[in-house]
Amino acid sequence: MRQSLVSLMLVIAIFPNPAFSQAGAPTPIFPENAQWVSPPNLPGVQAAWLLGEEEEAGLYLLRVKLAARTKIPPHTHPDERSSTVMSGTLYVGFGETFDEANMVAVPAGAIYIAPANMPHYIWAKDGEALYQESGIGPSGTTILER
Repeated sequence: MRQSLVSLMLVIAIFPNPAFSQAGAPTPIFPENAQWVSPPNLPGVQAAWLLGEEEEAGLYLLRVKLAARTKIPPHTHPDERSSTVMSGTLYVGFGETFDEANMVAVPAGAIYIAPANMPHYIWAKDGEALYQESGIGPSGTTILER
């Protein structure tokens, strides 16, 4: 197993990814240029697509701001999403019913993964929170409970 991993690393080093070997300067994506929107029926939530879009095929990055005490009800996505908490603390639970007793605190710097089609819910219990989701689209969001 270890020898296979070392071999793979050597192949990667010898044949670099063309995306990393292109000439020119990188093009930064600045958060202050993001176009924030508030989803209907979810007060306290703002979101901005930094890379890609929900309906498009390919990688996407979605940044989400939650006002203090904002709850996002149980919902699903057709793709697996990785979420990095950038500031504040998110409380996350899995299941079809919002259950405060079964939520886990995810502090700034930590990541949680919501598997495809897994109902989950979010709460900015302690104050404002900012997080960034990434996945491979096309994607979508289905709210399960109101």
